[in-house]
Amino acid sequence: MAGGLKSFEALKVLSKQLKDDAAQREAAEAERAAAEAARLEREKQRVAEASIFRTNMKGVNKLPESNRYVERAPKLVATPPVVRRKLDAAEQKQDDAAVLRESLSDLFGVEHYMEEEPSLNYLAPGVGNDVMKRLRKGYWPVQEELDLHGLRRDDARDALGRFLQQANRRNSRCVCVIHGRGFGSRGGEPVLKSMVHSWLVQTDGVIAFCQANAVDGGEGALMVLLRAALRPER
Repeated sequence: MAGGLKSFEALKVLSKQLKDDAAQREAAEAERAAAEAARLEREKQRVAEASIFRTNMKGVNKLPESNRYVERAPKLVATPPVVRRKLDAAEQKQDDAAVLRESLSDLFGVEHYMEEEPSLNYLAPGVGNDVMKRLRKGYWPVQEELDLHGLRRDDARDALGRFLQQANRRNSRCVCVIHGRGFGSRGGEPVLKSMVHSWLVQTDGVIAFCQANAVDGGEGALMVLLRAALRPER
């Protein structure tokens, strides 16, 4: 009896497996039939489109071959990147000086930036007159000083550029630049004085300057106010 039950169960499992296999075959056959129908439909559409094209092109003749030369655009060749050699300390110093020299022109006119007397003071655009009044009264103490006596024009320009760069990096507020009265210049004209005015106006970070008081150099020096002076004090 037990053997009969086992045989019956095995038949049931086998019957279910056969049904599953049949269902899988039917599904695969249906999928193949659908794919074939889609292929036939695409082929039919391609033939129809080709027929329409031939009908539209009927009577159109091919142009004769031309021997005209058509220049083709040259192929673009990538330019290799320029590898700059790292400068040593001496070369870097010379390079920095060249940049400063190019940024400060000797021909830059400053008269339209000045108030009344060009030799007295300068205010950067947007800086109020109260700043100039306080600068003249010595509101900001001089923190650094540069003496340009005895320097040639190019040397003086480079020295002034370096001095102001360093002062700005140190957040100095007020500095003094001594250019001299020019009595030793050819013809007695204060050439360096006017050059210093021009260079200062072109220097980023200079917001004002005026003639120094007698104690700090008078006509031979300038009190220069830097951007840090406008920042609130801590």
